Amino acid sequence: GAGACLGCTISTTQGSLRVCKDGPVFDSDIIQFEAPCPRRTPLAENQEVDLSVDMCGIHFENPLFAAAGTFGFGQNFRGFADVNDWGAICSKGTTLEERQGNEGERCIEVPSGDINSIGLQNPGIRSVTKEIIPQMLKLKPVAILNLAGGSIESYVEAAKIAEESAVPMIELNISCPNVKAGGMAWGTDPKAAFECVSAVRAVVKKPLMVKLSPNAPDLRAVAMACVEAGADALSLINTIQSMAIDVDKGRPFFKNVRAGLCGPAVRPIALRMVYDVVQEMNKLPVEKRVPVVGIGGIATWHDAVEFIMAGAHAVQIGSAIFANPNVAKEILCGLKAFMKSHGYANLEEMRGIAQ
Repeated sequence: GAGACLGCTISTTQGSLRVCKDGPVFDSDIIQFEAPCPRRTPLAENQEVDLSVDMCGIHFENPLFAAAGTFGFGQNFRGFADVNDWGAICSKGTTLEERQGNEGERCIEVPSGDINSIGLQNPGIRSVTKEIIPQMLKLKPVAILNLAGGSIESYVEAAKIAEESAVPMIELNISCPNVKAGGMAWGTDPKAAFECVSAVRAVVKKPLMVKLSPNAPDLRAVAMACVEAGADALSLINTIQSMAIDVDKGRPFFKNVRAGLCGPAVRPIALRMVYDVVQEMNKLPVEKRVPVVGIGGIATWHDAVEFIMAGAHAVQIGSAIFANPNVAKEILCGLKAFMKSHGYANLEEMRGIAQ
């Protein structure tokens, strides 16, 4: 508004000038336009881009993963969306025992997103591995089992059962509250995160991807603790703690008061956190680095490109699926077109270039 920001600066032969103060009209001869990313030659018309990702010893056809809790177990959308558009499908959050989930309203739409309080409703790990995982494995996308818990013991016991199943990869959700620590999420403290991940790592040989909470005071420290504990990959971010108030009733909208914010509103925050974690990861010796999967408000090919350029190996898409079950197909088309026009033959050529 009307120069209230005190003016953006532009680079000129006379130094940096403020648009509102020194302009807004400038002689074009003095303006120094920043060169774009090193210009690449567009790919030939008959050359296809390679969207595949090889991560943790697993081959993914493309970098788009359906996020946990937004695609069920891969069966819900069959018939009106092509599940084969996905590179992977993360299962609904699964716990040791069956959970009925939270009572009362579970979701409310807010500007640029939604707030949800589902409560990890699921049939329990035994039912999931016996009845549901076999169905997921029949689908083309890689099946990833999202595992949650409330104690070290419940995580470990569920992980043991998951290890005996045929699922190729486990995603460990450490955003769950630690019931023995007053409800503080495992993923908000480096020591607690290390304890949880190392305990699961001790009983699991399958690739282990750890899903991080954005509510940690120092997410970089939590991420490095998970890597030290044996994580094979990191996925971030989970939902941001938030709330809503029912103004007609004068009380919190959700029975649990606090709930998770997701959608486009969180994307810039998620992007910054992915960038920070990859930056921290790059300080490690190459052999100790692990892949990062970006999550948070991704809904377009442009969003996906941003996360990949920030250093993500792949991206998870969640709330966008609710509004557009065919979002993966649209993102893939846009991603291919962008890469082709910008001369990127594969994802590796643009991964992390913004670092």
